[in-house]
Amino acid sequence: MLKKSIKIFLVLALIALVAIQFIRPEKNNDGYKSVASFESETKPSEKVAVVLKENCYDCHSNQTQYPWYSEIAPFSLWLDDHIEHGKKHFNVSAWNDYTVKKKEHKMEEFVEMVEKGEMPLQSYTIIHGNLSEDDKKLLLQWAGLVRLQYKHQLEVSSK
Repeated sequence: MLKKSIKIFLVLALIALVAIQFIRPEKNNDGYKSVASFESETKPSEKVAVVLKENCYDCHSNQTQYPWYSEIAPFSLWLDDHIEHGKKHFNVSAWNDYTVKKKEHKMEEFVEMVEKGEMPLQSYTIIHGNLSEDDKKLLLQWAGLVRLQYKHQLEVSSK
């Protein structure tokens, strides 16, 4: 009886795995133009721009570079969920839609998340590797300067 139940479960699981392959999340890819205004405004150095591209833009912009396994469910659904949540919290492709106050706050959150080691997510670093300490320092220095610029803009505009 137990063997038959296990066989039925395995067949149903296989059918579900095949069926889920037909659920295709929409790709998140508007190309480089989606980060151009963010980079133009925040002026990252070449090194910082590379770190952002390699570690942040996949989930925090409209230019995701999809790995091969993104074509296989349930990984495709999991990645889509990560991208959706990432863009909800910090989306450089929507940077022009943010107020100066919101930009300053987003940079504050950026600094906080990198300092605490909460970004990039552990699930991302397992596959892609962690940020080096040098990369973290570069990002934090750049983000701190950008944040100061926004703070200054807020102070000037409130006078």
